[in-house]
Amino acid sequence: MDKNSKIYIAGHRGLAGSAIVRELQRQGYTNLVTRTHAELDLEDAAATRLFFEQERPDLVFLAAAKVGGIHANNSYPVDFLMSNLLIEANVCRAAYATKVERLILLGSSCIYPKDCPQPIKEEYLLTGPLEATNRPYALAKITGIEMCWSYNRQYGTKWLAVMPTNLYGPGDNYDLNNSHVLPALIRKMHEAKLSGASEVALWGSGAPRREFMYVDDLANALAFLASLDVARYDALTDPSNCPLINLGTGEDLTIRELAETIAEAVGYKGKFVQDTSKPDGTIRKVMDVGRISALGWHAKVGLKEGIALAYMDFAAHT
Repeated sequence: MDKNSKIYIAGHRGLAGSAIVRELQRQGYTNLVTRTHAELDLEDAAATRLFFEQERPDLVFLAAAKVGGIHANNSYPVDFLMSNLLIEANVCRAAYATKVERLILLGSSCIYPKDCPQPIKEEYLLTGPLEATNRPYALAKITGIEMCWSYNRQYGTKWLAVMPTNLYGPGDNYDLNNSHVLPALIRKMHEAKLSGASEVALWGSGAPRREFMYVDDLANALAFLASLDVARYDALTDPSNCPLINLGTGEDLTIRELAETIAEAVGYKGKFVQDTSKPDGTIRKVMDVGRISALGWHAKVGLKEGIALAYMDFAAHT
């Protein structure tokens, strides 16, 4: 990848995609290709193929996906399964047909078994049952990993599947019903502060442990991976191995501790109550980031700093 490479960012308006655009622009890449959903529906195979034939990108970041939290995944399992499968299949077919050598697919840490050892290593994929609350989405993303590996084995492509931990930051979804826990808590705390509410309800027991990464760190890691020299990149996409790599901070905290950190950033002074009628999900999820660390990349934005930046962005757009 050089500064003039034609780079297609699929899903450039989303949390991850918009961060990728910002990072590439910051690093001086000038030939970025984007399309809104209205301009290109990646669930439409013919439209996707035509786009690739016309643009012929050198590199693809596949950040387009249907995403959401526990409530959304439970409520719309067909949507999460089918939309993500179609996007992955159509982009992979079109990318191969137009000779895209490097493609980086973004997944999620939910691909790993619910009860796998912690921290989660890449080799734990498919070693046990998935968390039921997001199984359709996870299966779609696992299929995306298999697509990358299958194309590498059968056709000699150099496609990579990257599994980030929980992301947050500018461009996040703050809808209380369909967002992930961190942005939902930012909005809850903000509204509670404005209304003078004396308490905020937290889903579940507050005991589950989670890992969070500021989305600009993700984008920096993706640019790092995409620009690796041939020898190191080829080692990651060697067809004899699953082309899978974790991205995260390697650090976690409880949901209760997360809420306290967010309350401090927002300036909310009330108390928390645990709504134990709501599900906890997986008890602990933290990524083993040894593989990306060995390549020389590490997350830079700490959680307190990142939450403060995310809240500033949320407040500016509210």
